[in-house]
Amino acid sequence: MTKLKYTFKSDILFKMVFVKYPKLLKELVAVILGISVESITEFVIDNTEITPESIEKKFCRLDINMRVNHQRVDIEMQVANEGNYPERVMFYWARQYSAALSAGQDYSELPCTIIISIIDFNLFHCMEYHSFFQLLETTRYELLSDKMGFHFFELPKLPANVSEDDPLLLWMSLFNADTEEELEKIKTMGVPIMSEAINAYHSVTNSPEYRELERLREKAEHDEAQALHHARQVALAEGMEKGMREGIEKGLREGMEKGIRENTIKIAQNLIEMGMSNAQIIKLTGLSQEEVKRLRTAFYSS
Repeated sequence: MTKLKYTFKSDILFKMVFVKYPKLLKELVAVILGISVESITEFVIDNTEITPESIEKKFCRLDINMRVNHQRVDIEMQVANEGNYPERVMFYWARQYSAALSAGQDYSELPCTIIISIIDFNLFHCMEYHSFFQLLETTRYELLSDKMGFHFFELPKLPANVSEDDPLLLWMSLFNADTEEELEKIKTMGVPIMSEAINAYHSVTNSPEYRELERLREKAEHDEAQALHHARQVALAEGMEKGMREGIEKGLREGMEKGIRENTIKIAQNLIEMGMSNAQIIKLTGLSQEEVKRLRTAFYSS
């Protein structure tokens, strides 16, 4: 097996291929939405740019935002589960949905907004690799609104066998491919759009622009890892210093307390020798009645 140096699981590669080849993106979106390509009369990509500055940001999100037949559609490749992923997806949906309403427009003019997440980790407790969510009443399953939709495609759950008659599974298998042999297997199925997508993959991965963006991403990840390592080392050193300081302070405090107590006991013993009563000694030294009794017993038995 010949491992691919770059795969579609790279969000940079994913976005570059589909921005440079919008026909492929239109075909993919049509398959996911369950509509024909011919029925798409409006298809606009709103965020085609991938700037070096954005790659170097800590929270870089290389999604593709589109207008498809008066709908807002956002598609994203996500490899790592950084926690709270459903909440993150809903946040992006809410931001895009609300931003689509201009001042003075009626709420009825808000467009259907759909988020498509292709993820390389298991998110739900089910066998199916595709999950679609909408707002439903929990007992009648009545749809509240058709303007919200979330598609999740969990790549680890893809079946091993792929048929050329299943375009959705073909696309997901392409995104999941890790070896040259897997790409070749898909290509030999003779599905034209898959061959086009694989040719686009090779064209983009061989381009200097893509190689430079990948270099910047690797550098940014390395710099972030180094910064985290340095922060941990500093925190560890500060923790050790704090522990030593607190230990010294505790030792001094305990030493002083021990010295004061020993001195108090000596004073109480002298007062007993002088013939003072227990009540007088307790008042003068702050010792308890039991402690003074023990000291007096020890004095007379010696």
